[in-house]
Amino acid sequence: MQKKVGIDIFAGAGGLSLGAEWAGIKVTHAIEIDKMSALTYTRNHLSTQVLCDDIANIDPTVIQASPFILFGGPPCQGFSVSNRKTRNLENENNGLFKEFLRFVKILNPEWFLFENVEGLVTFCKGDTLRYILNQFKKIGYRTSHAILYASDYGVPQHRNRFFIVGNRKNIDFTFPSPIDKLVTVGDAIGDLPILENGANYELLPYRDDVVISEYAKKMRKDSTASWQNFVSRNTPLIIERYKYIEQGQNWKAIPEHLMHNYKNKNNCHSGIYKRLIWNKPSIVISNYRKNMLIHPLQNRGLSVREAARIQSFPDNFIFEGTIHYIQQQIGNAVPPLLAQAIFEQILKSNIV
Repeated sequence: MQKKVGIDIFAGAGGLSLGAEWAGIKVTHAIEIDKMSALTYTRNHLSTQVLCDDIANIDPTVIQASPFILFGGPPCQGFSVSNRKTRNLENENNGLFKEFLRFVKILNPEWFLFENVEGLVTFCKGDTLRYILNQFKKIGYRTSHAILYASDYGVPQHRNRFFIVGNRKNIDFTFPSPIDKLVTVGDAIGDLPILENGANYELLPYRDDVVISEYAKKMRKDSTASWQNFVSRNTPLIIERYKYIEQGQNWKAIPEHLMHNYKNKNNCHSGIYKRLIWNKPSIVISNYRKNMLIHPLQNRGLSVREAARIQSFPDNFIFEGTIHYIQQQIGNAVPPLLAQAIFEQILKSNIV
């Protein structure tokens, strides 16, 4: 049977595309403006043509008319509930959803998947969401929308994202039901190498002294070792702070004499200096380097491979760029396992 064709716009490193491919969709084209993310996408999706350009400069008709599904997540800094400075319609990034609408209108896919932050639901008191849904309705799409939690779909992370799924076949789409079992941080990274602060190892063997979880087996299916074991190098002062923080605790556990350079600790949010809990899913790792997220058992930050595992990227998925660029790509991505669950549900619904 010929695979359904998908187009990924605002593709990033390719988390949505990976989920689509796992579900059985052939992604023929992707658009991404960031050069490092586009390089990562190209390396890991060899059969996809990647266009690295501002989407506003691209004529949709150069791609393919009427694909089965078009999907993507426009940059969403201004919709985030944690970003008060740019939470307004004047933020240029808040209008990029209009480019998504333009591509849907011109390419006329059978289905689309629109992904964004939870804050879009309440942005401008819900007017923005109502506008988007109405625009899709005007061009013939029936839509469903929901906030989904990645940890409900086999991802070892409490990460919530907003999705709109639309189709022009008048199908009443229902989002996939959560699975029963939570995957923990320990399940995700327990077999990965023990590392030191500032580690920089391209390739290391997996640990052979631990029980390998089913999740870890899935992540290392096509890899024989752990790639990109890179850890940001923190100062001795920061490492000293880590020593006082137990699993689940944050910066409040650090003694006062070690926090002397923080003039106003009221500005510290709860996610700063947070040590992950071994037997629970991770908190959101979107900006894990800046937030100083701490390994559950070791006094250091998360490695690139550990963060990728927590996002459900498999071990043979290699990221391009410096550690800073890689950390951004991982943090910005849609967890592939979450994406896979939605795409599989779309394919099932399409049969009806």
